[in-house]
Order: sequence, then C-alpha cells, then structure tokens
Amino acid sequence: MAPHDRTPSSDASGDPAASEPVDFSVDLTSQEVLRRAQVMAALGPDWDPLEVLLGEEAAYDLLYSGLDADQQRVYDELVAAGVLPARGDGRAAA
Repeated sequence: MAPHDRTPSSDASGDPAASEPVDFSVDLTSQEVLRRAQVMAALGPDWDPLEVLLGEEAAYDLLYSGLDADQQRVYDELVAAGVLPARGDGRAAA
C-alpha cells in the first residue's frame, strides 16, 4: 500500500476516531518581524503617519462637502445608523 493510502492509526479499541489529537503549533514570530521590517523599508524614511492621517481627514471632508438635500439626508441616516462616523457637528461639510 502506498504511503498516501494508509488508514488512520487507531487506539486499542480499533476506533480511528478515538485516536489522540496531535499537538501542532507554528511560531511565526521571526516571519512577522521580517514582514514588519520590509513594510517599513517600503514606506521609506520620509513616511509621516501624522501627515497621512491629516490627508485622509481632508479627503473625507472633501468627499462629504457640497451635498444636496437628499444626499445630506442619506449621509445623516448613515451616521445615525453607525455606518459612518459623525464628523464635526454631525453634518457634512458645506
């Protein structure tokens, strides 16, 4: 019989379902450290997380600016439902 055709080992009762579980663990610590180092290297020395956050906030302000009455109503409903975070006074920017 080929190795891939073997039947599962069984305990003394002959029941394959009664065999002991095998402890299996993998330590990914070194891979995670390497991944983080590669991400930081890809971002480069000029990456400024505060500047990125402020840019995202400005983009959201622009995205929700100049809404007509119907769009504003939908925006308000999404904020009330918790889908969008409340911004400023709870109204989209004018």
